[in-house]
Amino acid sequence: LLIMRKVLSIALALLIPAMALAWGPKGHDTVAYIAEKHLSKKALKKVTAVLEGHSLVYVANWLDNASHTDEYAYTKTWHYVNVDPEEGTYADSKKDSAGDAVVAINTLVENLKSGELTPEEERVQLMMLIHIVGDMHCPMHAGRKSDRGGNGTKVKYFGSQKKLHSVWDSEIVESAHRWGYSEWQEQVDRATPKQVQAYMQGTPNDWIEETVVLANDIYENSATGANLSYDYVAQYAPIIEVQFLKGGIRLAKLLEEIY
Repeated sequence: LLIMRKVLSIALALLIPAMALAWGPKGHDTVAYIAEKHLSKKALKKVTAVLEGHSLVYVANWLDNASHTDEYAYTKTWHYVNVDPEEGTYADSKKDSAGDAVVAINTLVENLKSGELTPEEERVQLMMLIHIVGDMHCPMHAGRKSDRGGNGTKVKYFGSQKKLHSVWDSEIVESAHRWGYSEWQEQVDRATPKQVQAYMQGTPNDWIEETVVLANDIYENSATGANLSYDYVAQYAPIIEVQFLKGGIRLAKLLEEIY
């Protein structure tokens, strides 16, 4: 009966519009696959063992569904941060008492480094980390509290009314390139060693500030009622590519530090 209830709760979660979604499944898969490609053999072997033989890609989207179950409902606020214009930066923003993406990542990294987790706790927290690092690099996951990260801003996307957040979940990714996650990795994961080192600099607290800047730029170019189409995709496709790459490289950095 308990198993049936868990299955039902997950099935129902799939029917609920996930306000916390970022990039969509393909984006998270891409970030995870880029991370895999940047891991040392030693770290990849350990990560795979913790994930019970699964890849980073296999578990990359787990948290989007899990956050809608009773067991993991406490993670709903962990997918994003909110920074309103008058606050300026994440560092100066009022933090959510339930936690946010930055707090979650820092906590998960500390826990995973501690060596004090059970195998199941380690597996679950590793899956969370893989997902939330991807979330951190989606601009609308550093959006404004006043419009719930773009969910309250309505725009027209190729003539259809959409929430700005949903445009940045998957729509603009698919408009930019009709690639699978492995093709995304192959095409965008071409940074020089110097660029890779530059992307690895800093901490999650630094990385989120980059995303806040991107979010502000997107708001300026995506006013309520704006008709977004080809020019918009051309403007932001390169940004998406860089954010996927940064997310993957930085996830790999954190995993190397842990394992």
